[in-house]
Amino acid sequence: MSGGKFSVGYFVNWGIYGRKFPPSLIPADDLTHILYAFADLSPDSGEVKLSDAWSDKDIHYPGDSWNEDQSNLYGNFKAIYNLKKQKRHLKVLISIGGWTYSPKFHPVVIDPVKRAKFVESSVQILEDYGLDGLDVDYEYPSDDAQARGYVDLLRELRQALDAHAAKKHANYRFLLTIAAPCGPQNYQKLHVKAMDEQLDFWNLMAYDFSGSWDPVANHQANIYNGPVSGAEAVHWYINQGVARHKIILGIPLYGRSFMNTQGPGTAFSGVGQGSWEQGVYDYRALPLPGSNVSHDSQSLASWSYNPDTKEMISFDSEEVAKWKGAWIHQEGLGGSMFWELSGDKGSDRPEMEKGHGKDAQPGTSLVRIVKDHMGGISNSDNWLSYEGSRFPNLRNGMN
Repeated sequence: MSGGKFSVGYFVNWGIYGRKFPPSLIPADDLTHILYAFADLSPDSGEVKLSDAWSDKDIHYPGDSWNEDQSNLYGNFKAIYNLKKQKRHLKVLISIGGWTYSPKFHPVVIDPVKRAKFVESSVQILEDYGLDGLDVDYEYPSDDAQARGYVDLLRELRQALDAHAAKKHANYRFLLTIAAPCGPQNYQKLHVKAMDEQLDFWNLMAYDFSGSWDPVANHQANIYNGPVSGAEAVHWYINQGVARHKIILGIPLYGRSFMNTQGPGTAFSGVGQGSWEQGVYDYRALPLPGSNVSHDSQSLASWSYNPDTKEMISFDSEEVAKWKGAWIHQEGLGGSMFWELSGDKGSDRPEMEKGHGKDAQPGTSLVRIVKDHMGGISNSDNWLSYEGSRFPNLRNGMN
C-alpha cells in the first residue's frame, strides 16, 4: 500500500435514473475507492447477484455501439472499468447487501453451504465485472450465532480472494472491506478481532445518529457529544485492536430533517419532504433557501434552520468537512467514506428535475474538501486483467 489516505465513495446503481448521476460524473481525482451499491443475495441459496442488470451491465452510454457483439459488457461496470484504465489509482469494490437486502444475510452466514455459494458467486462477480474487491454491508448481525457466522463468511471470502489471485498469477491483493456500525447496540455484538484479521479496512457509518425515529431533533453525524458520536465509535474499534489506519470515517452527503422544532435537543413533529425520500435532503440542495446555518465546534456538527417553517436539517457543511478532514488527520485514521456520491455538490445536472429539495445550491464538494484537509490520498495501482470474465470485451481489456 502506498502512503496517503483513502477517499472512499459509494456509487449507487439507482443514481442513473432520477438523480441523473452516471459513472461519468464520478469525481475520480478526489477518490481512491468506489463502493458500488448494491449487489443482492439469495437468502435461500446464498448466491450473490446483481440487483439491477440494466443499470449494472446493459445500459448503453454515449460511445457504446449497438453493432458490436451484444454479449459484451455495457452498463455502469463498462464505464467504471474504462474509468479504472484512465485513473490507475482508483479501485472499485462491489458492495453486497445494504439496508434493504441485509435481512437476507441472517440465514446465509450461519449455514456453511450457503456461505460457500455466497463466496463462489461474489468472487465470480469480481472477475466478470472487472473489480478490485468486495465490500460486505451486513446491517446487522442480531445474535451471537450470526456474529460468528459473519466472521466465518469474512474468513472464507479472504481465503477465496487470495486463492483467486494465485490462480490468476496476480501479484495483487484483492480487497475485502465492510460497512461497520457506529451504534453500540450493533457494534458490541461483533467479534471485531477475528473480523479484523480478514479485513483491509473498516468503513464506519458515522451518520444517521438521529432522525425521524427519535424523540428530539439532534445532530446525525457529530464527532463528539450526543447519545451517539463518531469519536466514541472510532475509539471503541481502536480499543478492540483495530489499527487506526484501517478505520475509515463515514461522512453523509445528505441531511436529515426535523419539522416543528426549535433546533438541536428540542422536540419535533414530522420531517420535511426531502429530495427523494421523506426527511432526507441531498447535500447539493442544502441549505434550503430561507435557512440559516449554525455550527457547533464542540460536537463538530452543523445544521440549517428556517424560522418561518421551523424546519431544522442536520447536515455537514463545508466548515464541518474541513473539521472532519483535520480530525481524520489528527487521529491517524485511514481516510474518509461518503454516502453517497450523487448527493455531493460539484456536478452539473441540467436534465435532473427541479423543485423543492432538488434545486442545486452553490458551494463546494465535501469529498474534495475532506480530501484536501486530511492529507494526500493513496495512489497504488488498481487491477485491470480479467481473463476469466464472461464478457469478451472485458477479457480483452476493453481494447
